[in-house]
Amino acid sequence: MSVRRSPRLTVAAKTRSIEDDPNDSPPAKRIKAEQQHPTTAVTPSPPPKKTSPASKKAGTKKARRNNSKPEPGSKAPPKGWEEIYSLVEELRQDKTAPLDADGAEALPETDQGDKGFRFQVLIALMLSSQTKDHVVGETMRALQKHGLSIENIHNNTPKEQLNALIGKVGFHNNKTKYIKEACQVLLEKYDGDIPRTAKEMMELKGIGPKMAYLIENIAWGTYSGIGVDTHMHRLFVMLKWVPESKYPETTRVHLEAWLPREKWPTVNYYWVGFGQEVQQQKAKILRKSLDCSRPYEALRLLKRVGLDPVKEGDKEGWGDEVRLALKEKPKPAQTTSE
Repeated sequence: MSVRRSPRLTVAAKTRSIEDDPNDSPPAKRIKAEQQHPTTAVTPSPPPKKTSPASKKAGTKKARRNNSKPEPGSKAPPKGWEEIYSLVEELRQDKTAPLDADGAEALPETDQGDKGFRFQVLIALMLSSQTKDHVVGETMRALQKHGLSIENIHNNTPKEQLNALIGKVGFHNNKTKYIKEACQVLLEKYDGDIPRTAKEMMELKGIGPKMAYLIENIAWGTYSGIGVDTHMHRLFVMLKWVPESKYPETTRVHLEAWLPREKWPTVNYYWVGFGQEVQQQKAKILRKSLDCSRPYEALRLLKRVGLDPVKEGDKEGWGDEVRLALKEKPKPAQTTSE
């Protein structure tokens, strides 16, 4: 004979596994019913792990960042880049941008031996962050007058004196500490020389990818990456040669993905100087553009990177010459009322 199952007993049995005290003894009737109609204990599932919106957003960003990093040589170059690139090379042939006098390649003394030259390249670039080139130049010359060798800076120059010598550069307190610590590491680990690779240089405090790749290139004549500064970042984003982003390091990754490796050693030199002239020496770069082999293309390039050649030309008295080169109509003559 079948025994009808009591809904109440079933509920009681199920409920017990979750809420009842496991040390309590069940009533006899309920035991008998449970023996005849055994039930499977219900084990509660653990609540799902909550993920905050911020964590989800961070995870998405991380995945996107990891997935979007192209490898060197993996992308097709932008259309027409060679014509623009060669034009910038031509415009930079006079070597009159600020970095030509006060950049890390121009500042080191050449009579200090190879180690001394490389050490001064390192110092010039450590000083350069958040600092105008002419201030770096003044500071380097003051250090050279003091005696810019690793032995003199490490052994004979207290932190207070070094801080005073470099006091005009941005973040000089931090840079004083980084320079002193770098000297210690170089003497202990590299026999007073600088590391040979960008990867090793980035182990020194105060040295990021941009500095490391430039030091590697200028000091050793080798290159494993491109040093991208804010001028290059701004120009290449405006030209749409790289995706729009806030960070020069993102621009570096995307630039390396398509720029031929033979251009890597000089791209910083040409484009940083060009960017400096566009922002700081407008009349000069405009005049050079008018006088170059391709004035129409040069003036259009200036427009693409934020310099209005007609407006600047009017200021300098070259407005009609600029309009003619751009194949625009001359400015109408002003009429005076009698």
